[in-house]
This record gives sequence, C-alpha cells and structure tokens, in this order.
Amino acid sequence: MSQKPDINSGRLTAAEIEENFSDLHPPLSHSEALIESDRCYFCYDAPCTTACPTGIDIPGFIQRIRSGNTKGSAHTILSENIMGGMCARVCPTEVLCEQACVRNTHEDKPVEIGLLQRHATDPIFAEKIQLFERAPDTGKRVAVIGGGPAGLSCAHRLACFGHNVTIFNRDKKLGGLNEYGIAAYKTVDDFAQREIEYILGIGGIKVQTSMSLGGDLRLAELRDEYDAVFLGFGLADVNQLGLDDEYQNGVEDAVDYIASLRQSKKKTDLPVGRRIVVIGGGMTAIDIAVQSKRLGAEDVTIVYRRGPEHMNASIFEQQLAQTSGVKIKCWSQPVSFIPAADVKSGWAQKRERLITVIHRDRVRGEGCVAGIELEYTHLDKDGRVEGTGETYTLEADVVFKAIGQKVFWDELGQTADSVRVERGKIVIDENRKTSLPDVWAGGDCVLGGDDLTVSAVQDGKVAAIAINQFLEV
Repeated sequence: MSQKPDINSGRLTAAEIEENFSDLHPPLSHSEALIESDRCYFCYDAPCTTACPTGIDIPGFIQRIRSGNTKGSAHTILSENIMGGMCARVCPTEVLCEQACVRNTHEDKPVEIGLLQRHATDPIFAEKIQLFERAPDTGKRVAVIGGGPAGLSCAHRLACFGHNVTIFNRDKKLGGLNEYGIAAYKTVDDFAQREIEYILGIGGIKVQTSMSLGGDLRLAELRDEYDAVFLGFGLADVNQLGLDDEYQNGVEDAVDYIASLRQSKKKTDLPVGRRIVVIGGGMTAIDIAVQSKRLGAEDVTIVYRRGPEHMNASIFEQQLAQTSGVKIKCWSQPVSFIPAADVKSGWAQKRERLITVIHRDRVRGEGCVAGIELEYTHLDKDGRVEGTGETYTLEADVVFKAIGQKVFWDELGQTADSVRVERGKIVIDENRKTSLPDVWAGGDCVLGGDDLTVSAVQDGKVAAIAINQFLEV
C-alpha cells in the first residue's frame, strides 16, 4: 500500500453535484401540509411538546396550519424557538418530537412535525414578515460572546426585552455550526444567513466579527463595560487520536472540510479523495462521509470503535449514509497511518485549496497518507472498549477525524480561571448562570449539553429570561 494519493477535483459534473446537494427534505406543498396536519390527534399534554427541548406547542401550531393561519402557526413556533426554521431542517426529529408522537407505531408513522414546522416558518423568512416587536429601550447593555444558535437566541430575546446587545463573533459570518458545520444538503439556498438576517431585524443588536475571547476580548473587561455577559462560544477545538504521524497530510479534521465545503461557491473545485476513511460515530462523521460520496468519492468507509447501537448518529442518519453508498464498519479502532511512497504528491499540493476556513493549524510533515491500520475491538467485562489484537488495513487517500470537539481553552485566555469549569466545560445552573453573578452561558461550551441546535437555542432563551430578571432588579 504505497500508491500515490488519488485526490482530484471535478469528479462529478456541476449538474450531478447540484442534484446531490439539493434539499434533503423538500418542503411540503400546501395540499400536502393540510393532509399531514389532519393526521395530528391534537393530544392533551402532547408528548411531542414534552419531547421538544424548546417546548414548542406542537399541536397548537399544527392546528393553525390546518385552519389556514400559517402566520399564527409560525408565531407559535418562533415564540419558543426563534431558530425554528433551521431546527425544522436539522433537528433529529426522529428521536425527539416525532419519536414521541402517539402515531409512531408499527402500524403507522409519526406526523411529519419537522416538515410542518418548515411549512409554517419558511414564508415568514422569505417574505421578511417581522412577528416580534422590540420593547422600549432599557439602556442596559449585554455582551454576547459567540454568534451561534445559543448566542443568537439569547440576543434576540434580550432585544425583545428592550436591552442593547452586542454580539462578538470569532468568524466572519454569524451562525456557528449552522453556517459552517452542517451538511450542505440540509440547509440550501443560504438559509442560515437569511434566518440570521431575520433575527437581527428586531433591532437593538450590534455585531462585531473577527473578535474572540483571549484575543481581542477579556472577560473581566467585558464585565466592567457591560451589565451582563452571555458566553456561547461553542467548541472551537477538535479531539485528537493521539497516534504517531497523525498530523501528516491527508489526515484531516472533518469539521474543517465541512466548513470549507459550506463556504465554497463552486463545489466542483473541491479536491476529493477517491478512497475516504472517516473515524467517528456521530453526526459529523455521517455528514463528512455522505458529502464526500456526493462530491464523487468512490469508496467511503466510516469506522467506529463500538457497535451501531452506540453511535451518536441517529438510526435515520446511519441509514442515510448507507443508502448513499457509505460503508459503516463498527468494532474497529485506528492503530496507525500508512504513508504513501511519493511523500510530496497529491494532498500536500492540494491541501491549501481545500482548507479555506481554519481556526488553527498544526505542524505537518511532507508525508501523505495512503491507508490506515485498524484493530478489531470488543467490550471487556466492565463495558469498556478494548482491542482484540487482530488488525486489518484500509486504503485511503484521505482520513477524516470526526471524534468530537472541545472548548479551545488555550485561545480563551483567563476565562477558564474566571468561571467554574468541569471536564473542560462551563458549569451552569438551571437558569444557565455560571459561577459569576453577572455571567451566563449556553450551547456546546456548557457541561451537560447534547450538541443540538435546538438545545443551544433553549439555553440562549432561558439565559435571556434570567438576565432580564437580573437587569430589572
């Protein structure tokens, strides 16, 4: 296994790629929405509402669709989840509201709540119908660190209360993972930015980009300047395997490639390996694997150290990968990387074009990967993963690591020393308040989160309500 890496752009035509990256779940027509809404039983104490992290009155918004009041339906949704449009596209409804639906039985299927939610909210964003009004200016000022779902949700609710908000965002665009980290076929037509424009349309929210804690900002200074602070800076660092030669060319972080793909204006220009191996079992692993396949990769394999029932990716996402031609090999863990014979070919020359959105980089040798050695695994008597000693190899032009992210404390200066941190994340109470009296936090950077957009939105909303109460005292 010493061949040159086979990495090229333009493996598919522009028309093929456009088809491959079209809307994963096309919107319902008016008649389809009426038929689907008529399937709802409008349960009392509806289990679907209980299963929704933001507590949307799901039977209520469906009833309004049924009666022709689409605007009222959207208001019901967005009052609880201002990012209800994006969540309708990316939420794992199959394990949340739709799983809880009373129609979800062997003989029936759940009401398509996600598609109905999109049906209600899409016209609001398309026609820029502002459903919310800003209260009179309170004169209070709040700093929001991070322009992802948690920060945007917090900022919007605070603006509704009449407070003045400044969002400080590390990236050039707001949106966080909604803009940079979600598969392109899940959010087409630049929807993430259109939703953000709607959120900012409430007024009272200023945005400063290319600003981050530890670089341009200090938490202590922000606390002096503002009446309250919300931390929603997400997970800017990625976990590593800890293997030798991990930083050679062709062994890449999946989140960086997905960000590059999302920002690419011409996907046919993206270099893609013919043989791809993805390490991981979560949503990012599925997203990078499926998108690689849809860009023209011939052979894509996900390897995961436990069984399919342990994967963080839902059954639906696993099936999406498999029906897209991706192979999933469970009970396997990486042992080492196999170098290519020509150390200066392939990826080393094309990597610069590939990774266009990067927040950190590491020193790399000039070698290129040609494959990966993996070891079969099983669970020991205590339920821990251990290797069996039996190995096998897979050829790979590119190996993507998708083994989770973490807070990049090295970039955040003294922030970790200021707030209480456990297991690398910020500790908060039920109101999303940190150990500091005037600082709240939410989203992926807090302890106990589940890395879902909808949960981050709820964190921001709950924190904003708590901050408002704090400012009113």
